[in-house]
Amino acid sequence: MRYIISDIHGCYEEYMELLEKIHFGPRDELYVLGDAMDRGPEPVRVMQDLMMRENVTYMVGNHDYMAMLALRKLAVEITEETCQELKSEDLLHYYYWMQDGGRVTAEQFRGISWEEQQEILEYLGEALLYEVLQEGEEQFVLVHAGLGHFAEEKALEDYDISDLIFERTDYKRRYYADKRKTIVTGHTPTMTIRPDRQPLIYRENGHIAVDCGAVFGGHLAAWCVETGEAVYVKSRRERQF
Repeated sequence: MRYIISDIHGCYEEYMELLEKIHFGPRDELYVLGDAMDRGPEPVRVMQDLMMRENVTYMVGNHDYMAMLALRKLAVEITEETCQELKSEDLLHYYYWMQDGGRVTAEQFRGISWEEQQEILEYLGEALLYEVLQEGEEQFVLVHAGLGHFAEEKALEDYDISDLIFERTDYKRRYYADKRKTIVTGHTPTMTIRPDRQPLIYRENGHIAVDCGAVFGGHLAAWCVETGEAVYVKSRRERQF
């Protein structure tokens, strides 16, 4: 089976429980729509588990991207030369990352070896921007945030990275006229999309939104491509909205 999850945000216990709940095995495939890092309690542990699994496909999220920008510059030996290479924009990236939940990742990153740090950065650097899955006549476009500056005729490779990992989807709008084509996203917690404000997967208007706000006290969710079924694990954190 193929499963899609997103925005684990360091919720390691919920992530492991979810894998157990779907009976995830070597014949299954897991597609993670980014943002396994930041905010939650164990982001590095989540990343290291994902990295060791050959049947995981990882797509970059905005938190991953911000982490890479900061850590590629800062996860180096401190010398006079490396200090001179630091620019004000590097420190600005680091500041914005800290403001958006990067502190826990940075602290845990410092606690692992240089080799382990480089492995994580390499893994994130090789992450996909999007993926397309086929199931019968249905096609699913997987991306972290959405398709900003959308045009029906626009090829996926022609979108800017900011369009794919930062720009929020308009879930009230159907993007592709072909109803067999669905956009699957994370990034936006479904409690802010669904009229009932429930932390459950949203599926309407040619969209499937799978970020059920685990780090905000909602659920960590997995959606099965073959069956269309959703599996949930309740967050161990207090509900924030």
